[in-house]
Amino acid sequence: MPTYAALTYYTGDADWTDASNAEQLADYGAFGASAEAVIRGGAALFPTTTATTVHVTGGKGGEVVTSDGPYAEAKEVLGGFYLLECENLDEAVRWAAQIPAAWNGKVEVRPVIPM
Repeated sequence: MPTYAALTYYTGDADWTDASNAEQLADYGAFGASAEAVIRGGAALFPTTTATTVHVTGGKGGEVVTSDGPYAEAKEVLGGFYLLECENLDEAVRWAAQIPAAWNGKVEVRPVIPM
């Protein structure tokens, strides 16, 4: 059965460790319980302020350059992901529509390539 990544995007930069997000976290807990049969993994991400971007100049073997923060400036930021094992894309989309990020942000669904 194929696996799909459901990438959750939000306007702003949510800090899921902040108690002010308790109500949304409860919604995510409810989603996790209802989608337990198809969820194969996932995680919430710390805010973009904790990100480090890595670039190797000149390609493989070149100088490693790091910078604080995300690579791209965006109105919506990646906040987390789920791995969903579903029969097909239609089923993955039905589950993605129930992820709270779909209600006030966006959820991008992509097939995962087995490696």
